[in-house]
Amino acid sequence: MKRNWLVTLLCSVLMMIGLIPMQIVEAAPPKIGTNAVGAALIDVESGRILYSQQGDVPMRIASLTKIMTAIVAIENGNLDDKVKVSKTAFGKEGSSIYLKLGEEMTLHNMLYGLMLRSGNDAATAIAEHVGGSVDGFIYMMNEKAKMLGMEHSNFNNPSGLDENGGNQSSSNDMAKLTAYALKNPTFQEIVSTKIKKVPNPNESWDYTWLNKNKMLGMFDGADGVKTGYTKLAKRCLVSSATRNGQQLAVVTLNDPNDWADHARLLEYGFEYYPLQKLVLKGDAVPGQTWVVGRTVSYPLAEGESTKITKKVAVVNPDSTAYRLGDRGVLQLYMNDRLISTTPLFEPGSTRLNQQDQSVFQFSEPYQGTWVSRYGLLLRMLLQELFSVSGAG
Repeated sequence: MKRNWLVTLLCSVLMMIGLIPMQIVEAAPPKIGTNAVGAALIDVESGRILYSQQGDVPMRIASLTKIMTAIVAIENGNLDDKVKVSKTAFGKEGSSIYLKLGEEMTLHNMLYGLMLRSGNDAATAIAEHVGGSVDGFIYMMNEKAKMLGMEHSNFNNPSGLDENGGNQSSSNDMAKLTAYALKNPTFQEIVSTKIKKVPNPNESWDYTWLNKNKMLGMFDGADGVKTGYTKLAKRCLVSSATRNGQQLAVVTLNDPNDWADHARLLEYGFEYYPLQKLVLKGDAVPGQTWVVGRTVSYPLAEGESTKITKKVAVVNPDSTAYRLGDRGVLQLYMNDRLISTTPLFEPGSTRLNQQDQSVFQFSEPYQGTWVSRYGLLLRMLLQELFSVSGAG
């Protein structure tokens, strides 16, 4: 017994003076839970899902549907177009912005009514205008879901009502969609708005819409996204917040205590998964004469930085891409899983000034999708095709 104590004491002294290296113990983030049936926490820039609770289980999503409705309309419609309210849209059941039959409003303004007040009349009018019909728009919604790798989602209407079987998605899928949508400046501006005044052609006073999302007023840095409720779906919520240049989003499905759960999950993400720069634009690449084209950031828990590895994929010198200035691609891995890429250029290349947009990063939301598995490969194949055919 005495000998064991002396050995322990000796080892402690030797570690203190550096003769025996101290073992670094990684402090894993503490466990956290919610009152939700399904939940997810995602880092918006990287797309990394930081927490998931039954994340791939399809559930009813109520008016969270309108996140998809909004981004499809923004990407496919003209925001200055006048949207006319049809008989189908007029008097639509559930939450409403009380549009009149035949009333016209710009698509941009109607999107505020859709997202701030969850107007089902606005959802129907937008769908008919952008998709040509509600069915046409539903097709566009489901195609967008496929493109984003939302493998556990199906949309049957643009509002989130339980009609036609309602809409289903998983918390992980909704996190993917939200991270994608928040990168659109128009979407981000709309969902972060607390109050909006819009011209009212029927009265002498303007429409005044207060955002139903209480997180905007109760959480520091909150900047979105959408509430939802039906009798079958129960309380659903997507929220987002930005601190120190990092934006996180939370999804909860069927959660009776959603406001509190969202605040706790957002605080958890900011504290235990801060966004860290893995490489900086202009950094030299060891063993090469090239420099990094774009800064890449990624959320990492304590100790995870040691799990990051880097590989260089060299561009074919005979390709069009090489003639345009590309020299290679720096691939970033964590635990042997590709999480991001950034192009490589010669120092002083004019291409460096064209690389200011955020680099697409590969994370959990896109694993197994066309985007993550084949996007880079397709780009390289197209570059080679153009090189052979003489284009460029």
